Amino acid sequence: MANQQIEENNGLIAAAMLAAGIGCFFLGVMTDLSEAIKAVENLFSFSKPVGALSGKTIIAYVIWFVTWGILASKWKDQSVNFGKIYKITLVLVALGFLLTFPEFFDLL
Repeated sequence: MANQQIEENNGLIAAAMLAAGIGCFFLGVMTDLSEAIKAVENLFSFSKPVGALSGKTIIAYVIWFVTWGILASKWKDQSVNFGKIYKITLVLVALGFLLTFPEFFDLL
C-alpha cells in the first residue's frame, strides 16, 4: 500500500491559479496599451476620478473570472500537471508585474 499512488483531483485549484496568472498578465498588457495609445487610455477610463486604472482593473478581473470559470468547468474532475501549471502561472504573474513598470512601457 505504501507504493500505491493516490490520484488527486487538483483541477479546480490549478484552474484558479492559472486564471489568476492570466488576469495578472492582461493587467500588464492593458497598462502598456493605455500608456502607449491615448485612445486606449480614454477607453479604459470607466471612472473619471480614477482614470484608466478603473477600466484596466475591472477588465483584468473579468478576464480572470471568465477564465477561471472556463478552466474550472473543464478541469473540475481531473488531475492536471500541477507543477507545470504552477510554473506557467509564475511566468504570467512575473510578466504582468514587469509590464506595469514605467521603465518597460516607456520603451514602447
